[in-house]
Amino acid sequence: MDANKILSADVLDIIFEGRNKDYGAYELRKGYNKRLVTALVTMAIICLLLFVAGLLANTKKKAQTQIIVQDVQLEDVKKQEEKKPEPPPPPPPPKQEPPKVEIKKFTPPQIVKDNEVKDPPPENKELDNAQVGKINQEGIKDPNIVAPPEEKGTGMAPAPKAPAEDYEKEFKTVQIQAKFPGGDGEWRKFLERNLNRNTPVDNGAPSGKYTVIVSFLVDKDGNISEVKAENDPGYGTAAEAVRVIKRGPKWIPAVQNGRNVIYRQKQGITFVVEEE
Repeated sequence: MDANKILSADVLDIIFEGRNKDYGAYELRKGYNKRLVTALVTMAIICLLLFVAGLLANTKKKAQTQIIVQDVQLEDVKKQEEKKPEPPPPPPPPKQEPPKVEIKKFTPPQIVKDNEVKDPPPENKELDNAQVGKINQEGIKDPNIVAPPEEKGTGMAPAPKAPAEDYEKEFKTVQIQAKFPGGDGEWRKFLERNLNRNTPVDNGAPSGKYTVIVSFLVDKDGNISEVKAENDPGYGTAAEAVRVIKRGPKWIPAVQNGRNVIYRQKQGITFVVEEE
């Protein structure tokens, strides 16, 4: 290459001076910068399109979720039971007749021969504890026994005694219900802090309200167990409610007749999804 052209020549031309430029390596190196710029511009355009599409999707549907904690009271089953008609009173007891007193028949004395006696009088020892009358009658021997007075029944059967209370069973109605330490307000705060309010939105739930009823046992020591959802409105709401309540701390146990008992508590949790 001429000395005058070296200063203005490309480095690639200087390297391939006197070599076969048609082999392919020269063309690859010659067009490298152009291909690199084209690739970068294409990638930038694709990324820009994806970013714009994401913005459009977010602005098209933005959901806001709220959580409403509801207290669910167990209904008193005994109060809801229909009053059964009272059975008719039993018939009055039969009248008791006074006991019969032993009577020995009195035979007027007659003087006859022994073989002509048809109805011999009783012996004296038989008359010691028996009354004397016109007929013979079997009964009690003491003539001074007075017959028992006639008892008048009330017509009502005595009420059966109530069975002893079983304090090891699961109670659904108690005198003092189980409570969360600090009261209902602290329980609501615990649920609102720990529940993932975006659970229904993350699972594609449309706008609306999704209420879950969760029941759980509070034992005599206040421990929570047997947590289960009574219903499932879907979109992961039931599983989320059960998960959080299982993590709950100890409660103050329920009380029946002054003793701690096992009590089943119910809790309602509502996820509210609103479109902005």
